[in-house]
Amino acid sequence: MSGYQQALASFLALLPLMSNFNPFCVKVLFSKSVKLSKLFQLSVSINVENLCVIDNILWGLGSAFSGMLICPEHCKLACTDQGECCHSQCLGSCTEPNNDMACSGCLHYYHEDRCVPYCPPDTYKFEGWRCITMDLCSQVHLPGDTPFVIHGGECMLDCPSGFTREANRMFCTPCNGLCDKVCTSPIIDSVNAAQSLKDCTIIEGNLDINIRRGNNIASELESFMGLIQTVTGYVKIRHSHALGSLSFLKSLRYISGQELIDNMYSFSAIDNQHLQYLWDWNQHNLTIENGRLFFRLNPKLCMIEIHNMWENTGIAVKPEKGDFRNNGERASCESHVLKFKSNITTSHSMRLTWERYAPQGYSDLISFVVYYKESPFQNITEFDGQDGCGSNSWHMVDVDLPQDKINDPKVSLQQLKPWTQYAIFVKAITLQVENKHITGAKSDIIYIRTRPSPPSMPKDARAYANSSTTLMVKWSPPAFPNGNLTYYLVRWQQQPEDRELYQHNYCSKELKVPIRLPGTGFTDMEDNTKPTKSDLAGGDKGPCCKCQKTPEEKDREKDDRVFLKIFENFLHNAIFLPRPPDRRRRDVFGSANDTLLHHGVGRGNSTIGPEDNSTDGIPPIREFPFSEDKSTAEYLEILNLRPFTVYRIDIHACNEEVGRCSAGAFVFSRTKPAGKADDIPGKVTNGRSDKVEGCVVLHWPDPFMPNGLILMYEIKFRLGTEPEKHECVSRQQYRLYQGARLTNLGSGNYSARVRATSLAGNGSWTDRVFFYVPPPKRDDGVAFYLVIIIPIIVTLFIATLTTVVFFVNKKRNSDRLGKGVLYASVNPEYFSAAEMYVPDEWEVAREKITMHKELGQGSFGMVYEGLAKGVVKDEQETRVAIKTVNESASMRERIEFLNEASVMKEFNCHHVVRLLGVVSQGQPTLVIMELMTRGDLKSHLRSLRKENATSQVLPPLKKMIQMAGEIADGMSYLNANKFVHRDLAARNCMVAEDFTVKIGDFGMTRDIYETDYYRKGGKGLLPVRWMSPESLKDGVFTTMSDVWSFGVVLWEIATLSEQPYQGMSNEQVLRFVMEGGLLDKPDNCPDMLFELMRMCWQYNPKMRPSFLEIISSIKEDLDPPFREMSFFFSEENKPPNTEELDMEVENMENIPLDPAPTRQPPTTAATAPSSGCVVGGTPPPAAQQLSPMQGPGTPLLGPMSPTSPGQVASTSLGQASDKPSGHVSANGPAVVLRPNFDELQPYAHMNGGRKNERALPLPQSSAW
Repeated sequence: MSGYQQALASFLALLPLMSNFNPFCVKVLFSKSVKLSKLFQLSVSINVENLCVIDNILWGLGSAFSGMLICPEHCKLACTDQGECCHSQCLGSCTEPNNDMACSGCLHYYHEDRCVPYCPPDTYKFEGWRCITMDLCSQVHLPGDTPFVIHGGECMLDCPSGFTREANRMFCTPCNGLCDKVCTSPIIDSVNAAQSLKDCTIIEGNLDINIRRGNNIASELESFMGLIQTVTGYVKIRHSHALGSLSFLKSLRYISGQELIDNMYSFSAIDNQHLQYLWDWNQHNLTIENGRLFFRLNPKLCMIEIHNMWENTGIAVKPEKGDFRNNGERASCESHVLKFKSNITTSHSMRLTWERYAPQGYSDLISFVVYYKESPFQNITEFDGQDGCGSNSWHMVDVDLPQDKINDPKVSLQQLKPWTQYAIFVKAITLQVENKHITGAKSDIIYIRTRPSPPSMPKDARAYANSSTTLMVKWSPPAFPNGNLTYYLVRWQQQPEDRELYQHNYCSKELKVPIRLPGTGFTDMEDNTKPTKSDLAGGDKGPCCKCQKTPEEKDREKDDRVFLKIFENFLHNAIFLPRPPDRRRRDVFGSANDTLLHHGVGRGNSTIGPEDNSTDGIPPIREFPFSEDKSTAEYLEILNLRPFTVYRIDIHACNEEVGRCSAGAFVFSRTKPAGKADDIPGKVTNGRSDKVEGCVVLHWPDPFMPNGLILMYEIKFRLGTEPEKHECVSRQQYRLYQGARLTNLGSGNYSARVRATSLAGNGSWTDRVFFYVPPPKRDDGVAFYLVIIIPIIVTLFIATLTTVVFFVNKKRNSDRLGKGVLYASVNPEYFSAAEMYVPDEWEVAREKITMHKELGQGSFGMVYEGLAKGVVKDEQETRVAIKTVNESASMRERIEFLNEASVMKEFNCHHVVRLLGVVSQGQPTLVIMELMTRGDLKSHLRSLRKENATSQVLPPLKKMIQMAGEIADGMSYLNANKFVHRDLAARNCMVAEDFTVKIGDFGMTRDIYETDYYRKGGKGLLPVRWMSPESLKDGVFTTMSDVWSFGVVLWEIATLSEQPYQGMSNEQVLRFVMEGGLLDKPDNCPDMLFELMRMCWQYNPKMRPSFLEIISSIKEDLDPPFREMSFFFSEENKPPNTEELDMEVENMENIPLDPAPTRQPPTTAATAPSSGCVVGGTPPPAAQQLSPMQGPGTPLLGPMSPTSPGQVASTSLGQASDKPSGHVSANGPAVVLRPNFDELQPYAHMNGGRKNERALPLPQSSAW
């Protein structure tokens, strides 16, 4: 490829999308292949001399059919290769999103490496796409050193028509009268060359036309050369095979002939293969001052055309014999004139018949061709719009010869436009025989207009209210009149108000009065609105005034409005509410036509009386009648309407000749409110109720014709000079009494006034009405004594009944339990007063809580996300999780819900979800928890899975260790506070916004993951896949059983929350775990993590590490914030007293269940400022052993106390205290007490017979 072609390819690779913006033409003389990788759409022509379109241009590379990048819908015009939207001024594509300096092409103009919507001040548009300065414009020259000019903010080649260039300046001034533009013509060999003659009127020199190819040549040449009037030299037309006529030189009037061809000819036409027509000499005047005519080798140009030109141009010299040779050899110059015999015309078709043509040799007649086109004026020729390249503005219909020799040929033209004039002629197609002259046949051009038809519906219908009883309606004529419009039929119908307005009680505080506004259309604003200061200033729209819209833009906007109106009509016709059976559907069009054709059109009176009353205040379904009027103008004022009422107005365009009207364009509008329409007519009367003392009924009439409808009434009354009281009377209440009933009135003189409220607002207050309420009647003293004695008797009866019930229950309990120790039992039908929740400092006012969206279903009810005010120090509002109780919950469930929240009050650790407050007063009961935005750990892990992946990619080991450390820290905090979780799983761990994992708010996930639980033996649901062997076998739950569950959580982390023991039923899992089975190593699981799992799954619970030991083994690989926020590194994690370390194991084994006499719990501080973990209070006494009968049906978490026997601490069979393990923690010599290994002999064989040592050492992590 040459350097020229490379430069061209680089330029074309940047061509943007140019559709309806900046048309361009590319002319390449030598290229044979061009790569247009960035050309998205081609809307004009390309002239490439050596390029074969079919073989070399890969159009698929620039279209949507080859898999090119399609920009997203929200990107207006361009996007990057990655699908990101370009700047709004970019066109085609760009290299960076939202950057006006990275565009491949500009939507409007290019200036200083930036795409801009308009040229800045002191710059000028150049070539339609860039902005240049005046200095640069003055340096641009044509080959003849003619500088460009500046006109209308644009640097252009020459002044436009009607302007002339100022002398020695580069500006244009308007001409006085007719303005000539003198041009020097080059050889016109293409349409591009003809562009240089645009707006030229005088050709200084010769006009040489030599056009051999092109599309739509006639119209293009007429647009560029149609203003030429004078040629000072000669006119030569040679080898222009694309020309069929010379009508494109429609303004040529004078040829001077100052320079002649061969000193003889001022007009020459040589070798024009398709030239067959010159000018219509009935309408065209041409004068040739000097020289003769020369025509040769024009095979389709008849001699009659040449002689007509010679006769009409005023040439005095007769043509010589050699001037006109070899012309008309392939034309039927002697044509028989065909005459039409009949035509039958409708609005969309024509049926034409013409006389039969029979040449001497009938076999030489092939067929007929009928030509027709729209012609508003009767001044065209058959050659208008034709050229030699096949472009033709005429529609053609081939007509075969009749089979017999009797019938005349005929044709039916279909799909014509109504009320449109068409030019028509017919031509016979004959066979050309060598050395045989055949006379052709064609008809003269005739003009026929189609019949009218119903017009299209009017456009831009709008209506606005002039007053309370009139509406002004305006519209625009139809886009397709289809005839002479006679008048417009306007029909209007009152619309009922929304039936819901009758049903609502607008005296309720939750409902606002729906005030309506009268109709405001567009025309009234257009007539009365003046431009504001901001409109005149132009705002920030740039230094220039707003450009006027082009006719194309205006037409496009009109078409859009018409489409929207048609679409709206379609929706109203296609989507409607079915009417009751007793209602007949209106035929709008039929009604309009019937009124027009049979009953006449009269002005209707739309005033309708008050609506029908009904017992329930809702009027029956009613269809109001139509009224109608006609107008010859494009507006109508409708009179005698109801105030503040909605009307539907239909406008039909009518053609009286057709006898039918168009479809209706409709608009809805509301009249203005009347000033006194809502005032109550007449006086307000009152009546006293004899049955009820202190009660008065006020009566008043409804407004006769209110503004729309009355929504409610207001009464203001007062006793004497006291302040007025307000009473609201709904529409329904008013209809019960035809007024209102005032009750609980004390005796005295009252005054009252009433006003109505309608859709338009409030009416006026009535005059005050005065009435007197007498004092209540006094009875004898019996009533007084009854009021005093009856309450005393009732009180004594209740006290006696309470005493009897108390002693009976006490006797029953003593008989059942006997003497001695009382044993608490879990009775679902009974709860003591100790279990009742008492509000404390955690109570939060309900008005401080705002609930937003749902988060999920908890064990007691729905959990919401919301905002709480003042629950966190130094925070005005805090995003929180709000737990609720189902409305159908029993009292026991509500108490359990609050008691569960009370358990959380004891916790204050960074790795345990915190309780923030409780709303126990009122319903529903709310518990305010710390919001964990990323949900539970199980869902979070599953969100990390990749779809359609054969093996999952696990998070980095450091991330998994971080999760394990955070969970272990939270569990160690619970263990330090003598709590056993009993349901540790990924579903019960929550993930915060910063991905911190915390022990969840307990009990929340039971309903969500109910399939993870199993009901054993008719007891409560058990998480068997997370339970340790001793828990499954003996119902023992200790801290070590939580360690087993922790190992399963590690397995869930390593599998991205797969279900443990997949493929096994719950019963199989029970047997498998109790028999010593363990989970397999997950795929891609690091050895260190799996070894930690194995240590947590030791069959002997005493062989399992504690949570503090687990953290100690991985502490080096935890993030630095862990040291600051964890319980493990806090001051609360202190070593036990040295006296306890010296205790003998034998003595420890004999410690009684109640450790209070032998060992006091360590005293803890109230706050821990550095760790974020604070023990909520003094730890409870050592827990008692959990009975297997209690099982997991007891609460999942809670301290042991005499009043809460179901909640357990860290216990095992016979376990009372821990032994020192000898482990030294990183932050000090923290020694963790370990249980006696000899107490549970049955588990020892699972560790190879070793009773007092761990089977494997804890894995120590290292940096990775």
